[in-house]
Amino acid sequence: MIATLRVLMHMGSLQRLSPFWLAALVCFVVFFSPWMILAVVYGAIVQFFVEYAMHRFLLHREPPTDQGVFNTLYRSHIGHHEFPSDAEFFTGDDHWYPVRFGLLSVALHTIVLWPFVGLSAAALFAFVALFLGSVCAFAFYEYCHTLAHLNVKKGWLGQRITRTHLAHHFQDHEATFHVSFGMGWIDRLMGTPHDPEAARARYDRETILSMGMDPEDLRLVTARKAYGVKKMPRNAKRA
Repeated sequence: MIATLRVLMHMGSLQRLSPFWLAALVCFVVFFSPWMILAVVYGAIVQFFVEYAMHRFLLHREPPTDQGVFNTLYRSHIGHHEFPSDAEFFTGDDHWYPVRFGLLSVALHTIVLWPFVGLSAAALFAFVALFLGSVCAFAFYEYCHTLAHLNVKKGWLGQRITRTHLAHHFQDHEATFHVSFGMGWIDRLMGTPHDPEAARARYDRETILSMGMDPEDLRLVTARKAYGVKKMPRNAKRA
C-alpha cells in the first residue's frame, strides 16, 4: 500500500487536481446539505462510467492510420499494454487533461442545471460533484490501477484487483474495461465481462500485448522510436 501511495503522490494528474479537490471539499463543508451528499455520490458514479467509456471507446478504438494521432494513442495506452509493468506508461502523460475535462464537465453541468435550480446552486452542485466526488473516484481508480501493476506484496484486495485487471492485459483485451474494485457490474451491464471461453477463442499469443496489432506493424515501430522504446513486447517474435 505504501509503495502504491508513493506512486500516486508523484502522479502529475492527481497533483494538478488536488487544489480543485481541496476547494470542492471546502465547499462541501461550508455549504453542507443533503444535496452536497447527493453531489458527491453522483460525481463518483459518473466517474466510474467515464472510466469505463474512455477505456473502451477512446483508448481501445481502432488504431489510427495517421502516425501523429497513433503516437498519441500509443503514449496514452497502447504502450501501456505492450509494457504493462513500465511505470512510464501506466502513470499517464498529459497531466492537465483531467483538469480540462473536469472544468468542461462543470460548465456543462452548470448550464444544464441552471434553469432548474439557479446559477449559484447549479455551479456549486456541479463543482462539488465533479471535483470532489469524481476526483475521489478517479484517485481510487489510479490506486487500483497502480496496485495492479506494481510488483509488491499484496493482501486479498490487492490480489483480487490484480487478477481482474491483468486478465484484461494478458487474456482478453476486449473485455473487463473497468479497473476500480467493485465496478465489475458496469462491464456486466455493458456486455463486456470476462468470459473464459470467449477469451480463449480470441487469444493470440503474438498480438495480445499489442492490443491485437502485429507487434512489427510500422505504426508501432515508429511510435516506439518516437518515445525512445528500444525493446519489443515480450511475446513478440524475435528475428
